[in-house]
Amino acid sequence: MKKRFGFSISKVPFWAQILMGLVFGVLLGWVARTGDVSWLVTTLDKIGSIFVQLLKLAVAPLVFFAILVSITNLRKVNNAARLATRTLLWFMITSLIAVAIGLAIGLLTNPGAGTGLTPKDGGKPESAGTWLDFLTGIVPTDVITPFTELNVLQIVFMAVVAGVAALQLGDKAQPILGLSQSVLELLQKALWWVIRLAPLGTLGLIGHAIATYGWDLIGKYATFTADVYIGCALVMFGVYPLLLATVAKVNPLQFFRGAWPAIQLAFVSRSSVGTMPVTQRVTERLGVPREYASFAVPFGATTKMDGCAAIYPALAAIFIAEIFGVNLGVGDYVLIAFVSVIGSAATAGLTGATVMLTLTLSTLGLPLEGVGLLLAIDPVLDMMRTATNVAGQALVPVVVSAREKILDEEAYASATSSPIDGYDADDAEQQAPVPAAA
Repeated sequence: MKKRFGFSISKVPFWAQILMGLVFGVLLGWVARTGDVSWLVTTLDKIGSIFVQLLKLAVAPLVFFAILVSITNLRKVNNAARLATRTLLWFMITSLIAVAIGLAIGLLTNPGAGTGLTPKDGGKPESAGTWLDFLTGIVPTDVITPFTELNVLQIVFMAVVAGVAALQLGDKAQPILGLSQSVLELLQKALWWVIRLAPLGTLGLIGHAIATYGWDLIGKYATFTADVYIGCALVMFGVYPLLLATVAKVNPLQFFRGAWPAIQLAFVSRSSVGTMPVTQRVTERLGVPREYASFAVPFGATTKMDGCAAIYPALAAIFIAEIFGVNLGVGDYVLIAFVSVIGSAATAGLTGATVMLTLTLSTLGLPLEGVGLLLAIDPVLDMMRTATNVAGQALVPVVVSAREKILDEEAYASATSSPIDGYDADDAEQQAPVPAAA
């Protein structure tokens, strides 16, 4: 067929394949909804669900081994403690900026007004996050349950303990570290195969969303949806470029050129952890030292959530408060900012931000039934939220590296825009020391 028509799908850029999946998904979703084609709705649902399941299948082991190896890799970096502290500090700074933008937009637009929704339209979620659950839930009761129930926060805790222990053991831990590296490479290679299916996953996920919800639902939540997208866009294309230009003193456009493959995959997959291999790859290609990137990216994928844990809960709290007739004061807005910065690890890099939202609502004393108001529209919102998350996860290592004078400026200036297209076995061997997946 390639010889006959002069065309091969493998030669189509990956971003174009994603775009094709998006367009065909919208078209098929519209056909399924307007024509009431039930089998097409089911097919789109299965395609999208299988793609997400394949991503989640590797999450638990990938997070564990990525965090473990990333901690041990820090010993290869000068001023490791300083880099880790600066990374955490910039995570907090950007989260504060993001939540401030979310609050400002919410106060200006009143997203809950004129929707026609009432408290009766809401409903309590199946599970809710509280500070007690958050604090006590960090430490697992056994080593198996966190993996079977996909409790990423507990997996991160065990990986950190194992990594620190390995550092303390020194050479005695080398056999375990060697095995961890090999397992990580194996999982990473397998996950890259899944990532290649992203165009199909896009078709299924977008198509099912359109077929199920249509445009009517988006119309009812028009202001809130616009607020989330505008807030995320302001952070991603306003705040981040400003930080790159003034703090890192690098070309912001070049950052987006290099990071775009990870951002677009995050938009489709709605999973920061699922996008981690691509985020790792683009961060290194932007000139961040491999040893530092192997710590900052996995750490960020599980704790750095400007979209899901800052902009979204701020807007959602205002939205729900307006529906339930609750007046929020200055102290409540301060609490929202506090929860966004301190509790962001509760989102754990997985699809959706319900846990973070319930944590915010319970802290403010708002009815948890408000979560039910937003569940239907959540898939549409989650795409932009996750793209913002991943952009921030790539941004902070670049900023810190630039500030610490360890950024490879030549690599940054020549970063390619499609690392997925060039991934092969030889490249995997070059990337071997780098934990990069999830």
